[in-house]
Amino acid sequence: MMERPWFRFYDKDVPKSIDYPRIPIYRLLDDTAARFPDRPLTSFFGKKMTYAEIKRLSDNFAASVRSLGIRPGDRVALLLPNFPGYIIAYYGLMKAGAVVVPLNPLYTAHELEFHFTDSGAETVVTIPMFAPKVASLVGKTPLKRMIYSFIADFLPFPLNIVQKFKEKPDLKKALAGNGDLEAVDLKEMAWKAAPADFQPFEPDVDDLALMIYSGGTTGIAKGIMLSHFNVVANAHQIAVWGHLNENERILAVLPLFHGYGMNVTMNAPILSGMEIVLLPKFSAKGMAKAIHKYRPTITAAVPTILVALSSLPDVDKFDFGSLKAVWVGAAPLTEAIKSNFEARTGGRAIEGYGLTEAVTAIMANPYLGKHKVGSIGLPFPDVDAKIVSIDGGKDLPPGEQGEIVLKTPTMMLGYYNRPEETAKTIVDGWLYTGDIGYMDDDGYFYITDRKKDLIIVGGFNVFPREIDELIYKHPKVKEGITVGVPDKYKGEKIKVYIVLKEGVSATVEEFEKYFREHLTPYKVPSEIEFRSSLPKSAIGKILRRMLREEEIKKMQGKGD
Repeated sequence: MMERPWFRFYDKDVPKSIDYPRIPIYRLLDDTAARFPDRPLTSFFGKKMTYAEIKRLSDNFAASVRSLGIRPGDRVALLLPNFPGYIIAYYGLMKAGAVVVPLNPLYTAHELEFHFTDSGAETVVTIPMFAPKVASLVGKTPLKRMIYSFIADFLPFPLNIVQKFKEKPDLKKALAGNGDLEAVDLKEMAWKAAPADFQPFEPDVDDLALMIYSGGTTGIAKGIMLSHFNVVANAHQIAVWGHLNENERILAVLPLFHGYGMNVTMNAPILSGMEIVLLPKFSAKGMAKAIHKYRPTITAAVPTILVALSSLPDVDKFDFGSLKAVWVGAAPLTEAIKSNFEARTGGRAIEGYGLTEAVTAIMANPYLGKHKVGSIGLPFPDVDAKIVSIDGGKDLPPGEQGEIVLKTPTMMLGYYNRPEETAKTIVDGWLYTGDIGYMDDDGYFYITDRKKDLIIVGGFNVFPREIDELIYKHPKVKEGITVGVPDKYKGEKIKVYIVLKEGVSATVEEFEKYFREHLTPYKVPSEIEFRSSLPKSAIGKILRRMLREEEIKKMQGKGD
């Protein structure tokens, strides 16, 4: 790369370019296990497992996966929370040559039906809690096999006894009368020794390794295809930027099924020999207790997590002193959120930016150097970035707003089965992010808007069209639309506008129940408004932006 203005602000030990190894993703685990076999890799409610142990179990799991008939290139969905079984399954599946499809375990059966069908996944790895909804999709999707894992198998005594008692009824319910679903226990697979001559599958590192679904900016979820090299390169970028090493401990509360959680809190730390403290779900009190008890040096979060932590009435009784840094991304970090969190906890919030089309993080404020509040920071080593006019016709100078475009070794292979969408996003080797912003004279980047109507709620992408389609399926609806409106806590919240058919009546409560039954909780609209008509363009298109602008004016009128 040519000299860039941001190089001047890199931390002293961060290189401008990295010599990336051309290895499969699972080598991140295997190579570190060879260096630090006895170091703890995971800590789960106090129970620790070493690098050598997790490596051995992933080998065993890979060998058992092959015996089930899963072959290289087969898609296997992961429907799991954060716990050691996730790491074993993730690396073990890749050692078997499978393509991993991480999915949100809180998806409804309706949502999973699309993901299983689109990806072609015939196998899913899950826990008993989610087994009933998985079983309900047999016959509707390609699904024919479920590998289940008890969380209890990874808990310390006596927690494991209590937890297993809770988990068994869900599994029994899922399997009752469902003879078409092959079900296998992950523990039986991972604790069964692999043959002495076991060797992991050796892929071409430019081949597909992962397919992570994202809404992008057009509505329907798209499978983002990532290669082994993409993921390994990004892990190295994160490790050098964050000065990660074997003396650090990271708290992983972000879900590992998300690109952010996967590479920032799992792959990069494993590359670096770090201990990962796993939390299966977020609660402010639970996270504060974990920081106080397990003393992580780093964690990663979205702004709403910082708000929740700093809003705890008894936050002062928790010791956050071990934290050197809190990486923050996925949604804008305001000055108020940053300063309030740092004042209340003493932790340093470092804002960054990423997108799944480039694996995850590809910019951040320096770990040690100059922070600019409101900036998403500087491009990582080997990441080139610029601002182009909205029509893509010309490059823009510092200070002018346009679309952020990137070149990076972590750029996706493309969208699965969507060549036209891929061609719109990757143009002449540049990744068009859809984010509007500018670069200052020092090379720090800023995001000011989004090119499309994607809604980001607490760091999660929500595609309005998905909710729009659900609105129109309701028998009482004439027309409706979904809009993202500003929200102090979540960044954005979801509001729907509904026009009922003539002669019918409905209540807000009725629609709230309808949305809760069909959508993951973070996608459920926060506000529902009935109207007699909706604003439209000359050709009859409902004007989503006009409705958003109305909400902004209302907030301004209230002094918000």
